[in-house]
Amino acid sequence: QVQLVESGGGLVQAGDSLRLSCAASGRTFSSYAMGWFRQAPGKEREFVAAINWDGGNTYYAASVKGRGTISRDNAKNTLYLQMNSLKPEDTAVYYCAATTRAGLDYRDFVYDYWGQGTQVTVSS
Repeated sequence: QVQLVESGGGLVQAGDSLRLSCAASGRTFSSYAMGWFRQAPGKEREFVAAINWDGGNTYYAASVKGRGTISRDNAKNTLYLQMNSLKPEDTAVYYCAATTRAGLDYRDFVYDYWGQGTQVTVSS
């Protein structure tokens, strides 16, 4: 098993940048492909980005492509999401998730472990 704890959320203005972190503990972090998801009030959870076990491959939702960068540091057992040019529609609770499945996946049901989430609020 792996335990995930997100941090780095907060209240920012439109156009600002933010870096979210997800600290992992437990089973070897590099055993997992990772993903970021988000859920806005009244909406379903949606995929944001995914990264494979060594960081060599990434995949982004169209809504964040070009503004978001997912990365990982396996030596530090940490996953990151850098978000630039934030928009009010990026407001959501952001979750990191881990899966033992190889490759990249946008489907939330393949992820076995989830963090508790961190709130990101973007004001206009």
